[in-house]
Amino acid sequence: MPFEQPQIVVAGAGAMGGLFGGLLAEHGLKVTLLDPWAEHVAAINDRGLRIVGVGGDRTIPVKATTDAASLTEADVVLFQCKSFANEAAANSVKHLFGRGAVAISFQNGLGNEDVLGAILGAENVLGGLTAQAGLVEAPGVVRNFGNLPTYIGELQGRLSDRAISIANTFTRHGLPTSASADIKREKWKKLLGNVALGAISAVTDLRSCEIMAVPELREVVFRSVDEAAAVAAAEGYKLDTGEAREILMRLVDTTGGGTGAAKSSMREDIVRKRRTEIDTIHGAVARLGRAHGVPTPTIDAMVALVKGLESQYLNG
Repeated sequence: MPFEQPQIVVAGAGAMGGLFGGLLAEHGLKVTLLDPWAEHVAAINDRGLRIVGVGGDRTIPVKATTDAASLTEADVVLFQCKSFANEAAANSVKHLFGRGAVAISFQNGLGNEDVLGAILGAENVLGGLTAQAGLVEAPGVVRNFGNLPTYIGELQGRLSDRAISIANTFTRHGLPTSASADIKREKWKKLLGNVALGAISAVTDLRSCEIMAVPELREVVFRSVDEAAAVAAAEGYKLDTGEAREILMRLVDTTGGGTGAAKSSMREDIVRKRRTEIDTIHGAVARLGRAHGVPTPTIDAMVALVKGLESQYLNG
């Protein structure tokens, strides 16, 4: 079975791609990291991938490349690039599909699987999500902030043999993963956390736990969760806002394996003057809200503030 000892390609080997690829390689899977950042790739090939933080500091030998055409075989391709890079990334690895290879999107926001499926075949794409958080501290160095669950599943909403097999393999190889029979619902639950904290962290430069320690910001967080949950309900995914808030509080915990000590990846994009995923995360929820007649004033304000920061360095 190809999913019992699969060959893994990680498309987008920054914070989360590097972390996932490193964990799987550390525990015996054949992994190749694919990323356009030449300095990062060179550091990994020269010195190994350095993972620091939760789980202990260590160096993991793993292959890395900037050249997708050099890849000849893969059983599972993890897409962990930014959402706006999906089309280019999928086209670059398209030659790996056609013989049973599976793509899994662990990306934030909505619509990633649709873009990948249009290029790679919808039948070859699984949905994924994780509560983990990571940060690239330097070329070849990734910080792990937590030890939280990861899920994968069929987009049609069922438990399949391949999803179960991949989840079990990942779990055996250092990345605890569960197969979900309703991955879209799970992704909406994760999205609520992204919406609640991502933009505020980007604008304020605060960690998740620091955001929740400010009463005024905590109220903004909860209002955005309520708005996003209302949009999810309009889309057919009824989420309990009390449960959503409880999940959020567990995520920002700094003592029980949560990721509260981390700033959002959106903040990292702002610091490095890169395009953010505001359109795929907050913007996607706001657009769906308008389509369903569900008001999202808090989320709209978050989009505007991040767009304002981006305007200081993005052209056009």
